[in-house]
Amino acid sequence: MIIARSAQELKEALKTKTGSLGFVPTMGALHSGHRTLIDAARRENDCVVVSIFVNPTQFLPGEDLSKYPRKEEADFKICELSGVDILFYPDVDAMYTEDEIRITAPDVRGFILEGASRPGHFDGVLTVVMKLLNLVQPSRAYFGKKDAQQLALITQMIHNFFMDVEIVPMDTVRENDGLALSSRNVYLNPSERQEALKLSAALKHATKMVIQGNTKSAAIKSAMEEILAPLDVEYVAIVSRAFQSLDEVIIGDTIVLVAARVGTTRLIDNVWM
Repeated sequence: MIIARSAQELKEALKTKTGSLGFVPTMGALHSGHRTLIDAARRENDCVVVSIFVNPTQFLPGEDLSKYPRKEEADFKICELSGVDILFYPDVDAMYTEDEIRITAPDVRGFILEGASRPGHFDGVLTVVMKLLNLVQPSRAYFGKKDAQQLALITQMIHNFFMDVEIVPMDTVRENDGLALSSRNVYLNPSERQEALKLSAALKHATKMVIQGNTKSAAIKSAMEEILAPLDVEYVAIVSRAFQSLDEVIIGDTIVLVAARVGTTRLIDNVWM
């Protein structure tokens, strides 16, 4: 496995590779969810590139940038064991300069739900993803569905800027008890982790309601909020794949989303219907 720490080192490493290229951008603290992305990239491409970069521009003031989990040695080992060909591990100076041009999120879809809770977050996400895709020039890039709004905006960016890369969405990976895997789960103490199961329980109940024929968004959200209590819920939303609010679930074009704080840890989860 080649480890590249600068744009130039990455370009030199890529010159040694041929065929299709699969790319998995991450912020490190790798878990089984990331491995699912890497494994898919490995199956479907001749070469696999993984990036690990805790991107400062997507963190808001007061968020957990300095505390964000960093596990360099373990992450390198996971990449090596997963058959990664090139690991891109830049520092901030390798990715950003002063007074840069920025990509900004769209006025509507970029400032609802996650965008409303974290204004400016998606500007940082789209900027760094644009940089990484331009550096790596992959055939396919792999993203998890758990960050559904991020996935939708990245897909829109690819379309709007005529970028030649296939975005591959991957299903959310969960623990046996239903908790969606997240690098932030390490912040949860045992009692908080138990409380965090309310997110997946609420989504499971929403799915059950739809299967039973109750597709009205208001009723589903009300039932979910009862299950989520007394968590600090930021939003429960039912939207289309294009992130337009829905009064009723449309099978094949609906995402049910939830964001809540468990203790001091902010968690998100969703289910695609």
